[in-house]
Amino acid sequence: MEKAAFYEGHNTFSVRETQTVTPGPGEVRLQVAYTGICGTDVHIWHGAMDKRVRIPQVIGHEMSGTVAELGDGVTGLQPGDQVVVRPLDPRAETPADRGHSHICQKLKFIGIDSPGAFQSSWTVPAFTVHRLPAGVDLKTGALAEPLAVACHDVKRGEVRPGELAVVIGGGPIGMFVAMVARQAGARVVISELSPFRLAFARRLGFDAFSPLEVDLPAWVREHSGGSGADIVFEVSGAKAAALGMTELLAIRGRVLLVAIYPQPVELNLFHFFWKELRLIGARVYERDDYEQALQLMAAGALPLAEMITAVQPLDRITAAFQGLEGNAEAMKVLIDCRG
Repeated sequence: MEKAAFYEGHNTFSVRETQTVTPGPGEVRLQVAYTGICGTDVHIWHGAMDKRVRIPQVIGHEMSGTVAELGDGVTGLQPGDQVVVRPLDPRAETPADRGHSHICQKLKFIGIDSPGAFQSSWTVPAFTVHRLPAGVDLKTGALAEPLAVACHDVKRGEVRPGELAVVIGGGPIGMFVAMVARQAGARVVISELSPFRLAFARRLGFDAFSPLEVDLPAWVREHSGGSGADIVFEVSGAKAAALGMTELLAIRGRVLLVAIYPQPVELNLFHFFWKELRLIGARVYERDDYEQALQLMAAGALPLAEMITAVQPLDRITAAFQGLEGNAEAMKVLIDCRG
């Protein structure tokens, strides 16, 4: 028997035994090792996505594990392979999606629109599975999904060596974006309110400031010969950040919007006109972003181990979610799903 954590409704999980799901043609059954708690998972736990999630449902999508069983027709994988899952199902893609399968109009996000990874045994489409490079451990592997988000953001932002990048928001995704942008050759400064996150960012070698304590537009101009930042990554989702981000930018600078704004907010559109700025959207990731994330892991190029705040067993998933409530002193909390 396997175990799974079922989201039962607002702030409630039940952990119970389940049967394995035999993989059908084109599917793979995985023994899940670790699954990270994402901000989206927390939103689901709060009941914010009950119209989308089929209660009771297993959620979770930031995972690592081992191939246990192959369905008919699956090639390129073997039982025992250590893997991660890119949790996007674009099989409803149409010509109207213009070939952008990762954001197609009827995209299904595995772990939200279908059962996810907070369970010990998980059966998924084989096309979602990526093998972990040799030498990458399963705890680090569980960071592949959010790291791929950052790879996609930096790619969409067209970051070039020597550019000055400002990351607004020093939470987990902001920190991954900062790491990948620095790896791409940018000078990175992080804007964040939390003293813990500021200290964490500085420990990783970033310039990091609170906008309540430092005049960040003035700092950016001082450190760019008076021109301003080349790119701003808006990761905070704060209205004040959306309004003030254009003040940081140089002529023909770019804003890469990472945060989700479910409601309209005020922007300084005059700056877009006056400085010929660009606003660029970025959502999830493509296959090559996942592969880049795995290559960065294999190279040991990023301080990823620092991002893992805690590991909790599956039976303590409720306590793990509760521990993230209003907690700015956690980066990534992993759930050990191995039983």
